[in-house]
Amino acid sequence: MAILDRDRSRRRRKRRLVYSLIFVLIVTGFVWFLKQRSTTTIMVVTHAEVESGVENPGLSPAGRVRANELRRVLADVDVTHTVDAVFATRWRRTQETAEPLSYRVNKPLQIINADEPGKVFELLQEDYKGQLVLLVVDPADVQPLVAKFEGSKNLKPIANSEHDSIYIVSVPWFGKERTLQLHYGRPYAGQQSDALE
Repeated sequence: MAILDRDRSRRRRKRRLVYSLIFVLIVTGFVWFLKQRSTTTIMVVTHAEVESGVENPGLSPAGRVRANELRRVLADVDVTHTVDAVFATRWRRTQETAEPLSYRVNKPLQIINADEPGKVFELLQEDYKGQLVLLVVDPADVQPLVAKFEGSKNLKPIANSEHDSIYIVSVPWFGKERTLQLHYGRPYAGQQSDALE
């Protein structure tokens, strides 16, 4: 009789252990599933104002002011944490625009090739899913990148002197993507400003 009780007791312990392991695996799988299904938020901005008459120009004094304004606006954009990654193209103007925010949020400035929107999208989906990232690019790169992220395909063309827009593309795991446009710093003056450049 005592042997039967010990065998039953062992079987009960084994069953409890198996049920506990199954429960832990289910909870872990559910957490992983939710994490994979988070919303990725991509902020796309053009470089700030640049020096004129220089090959691979850096920022002008007005451009440095705008880059610092971008840092001020985006450093605390997420109330629970900060920007997860900062990207710029190989051009000095985009890197100098992104650097103040990169330093402020203590994230390395990473270089992307905006001429290949598919590869940029793939990188963000694989390595930054569910995160908040900033891309600083040339004006001509904004429309193809936003379209590749499944954002609005109806963006108006961006002038070379238009530096005051932040495009925010929200890519949820389920539902419709949204594209928002915000403005910061000195407003874009329009066609007159383009004629002066």
